[in-house]
Amino acid sequence: MQKTLLERAKTLEPLHPNKSTGLFGGESSGILNWNDIAYPHWYKIYKRLIGNYWQADEVNMAGDVKQFSSLTKSEKDAYLKIIGLLSTLDGPQTRTALLLSLYATDASVQSIMAVIAQQEAVHNESYSYVLSSIVSLDEQNEAFQLGRKDPVLLKRNENLIKQYNDFVDDPSVENILKTLVYTSLLEGMFFYSGFAFFYNLARHNKMVGTSTMISYINRDELEHGRFIAELFRATLAENPEHNSEELITWVYDHFKESVELEIEWSTYVLEDVEGIDLDEMAGYIKYRANKMIRMMGLNDIYPEHVDNPMKWIRAYVDNFDGTKTDFFEQKSRQYTKTSDLNGFDDL
Repeated sequence: MQKTLLERAKTLEPLHPNKSTGLFGGESSGILNWNDIAYPHWYKIYKRLIGNYWQADEVNMAGDVKQFSSLTKSEKDAYLKIIGLLSTLDGPQTRTALLLSLYATDASVQSIMAVIAQQEAVHNESYSYVLSSIVSLDEQNEAFQLGRKDPVLLKRNENLIKQYNDFVDDPSVENILKTLVYTSLLEGMFFYSGFAFFYNLARHNKMVGTSTMISYINRDELEHGRFIAELFRATLAENPEHNSEELITWVYDHFKESVELEIEWSTYVLEDVEGIDLDEMAGYIKYRANKMIRMMGLNDIYPEHVDNPMKWIRAYVDNFDGTKTDFFEQKSRQYTKTSDLNGFDDL
């Protein structure tokens, strides 16, 4: 099938209708009336996203500053490497969300992507804030160089980098769909071995400020993952010529390869960390992959990993594991600014 390159959506097209005729490659005026959009329930997603507002420097890091020096060498190394990993994911994600919005011909998608991009920018800022609280500038810079230099991390990110750059060079519907697949993997699986490391520290009363920050990031990513999966399904439904065996096979193959790379990375970075069972972690990664691919309308890849093997993580972040509970009806942890009451009991 011949690719058709998309043009960037016009800012205003008064002759076109306000309600878009297509998510990508459609027609719309550029005027957004949330009461007249093609996918009305996306307004709830928008409201959930803006309701999660928080700022990095309002999280109390005083306890972490005192505790970092008492961590084991393995814990310190993993801490810095994982911050390096997270920064290499959230930085490009800010730009990717904005690039997707440039080609979206649905104003509601543009607005939701703008909020996602802003939140990814906050996430990236939070890693700088966390590191500036506990280590020297040289150590901060070294952690942020990992995404460019660490061979295991470079291998882990290679497919993601290629797909994101392919979308920049070739903005077709096919590449939008494939970019949404990798965005879904990023939001719903790639972060999670890193999140688990910080939650493991917190359950041993270590680096609780960092864990609190991570839980806010995690909460945002759950929301992002939900929307990206819905956007993938809706885009595929609007472009049925792409709903082919070739694309579906590509999705399954790239999910499986991503899982193997994530397990390799997590083994490399967590193998000497006390309290993390690497077999359990591998199962957790497969469990997360199953959840994300189901949200995208496809079948489990790992039928033996439909249950969360690391249930203790649920204590640290909101989740939508309950299949019988509507995601939007679940109670979200409330963000609280720094005070003397902030601490482990708030998680």
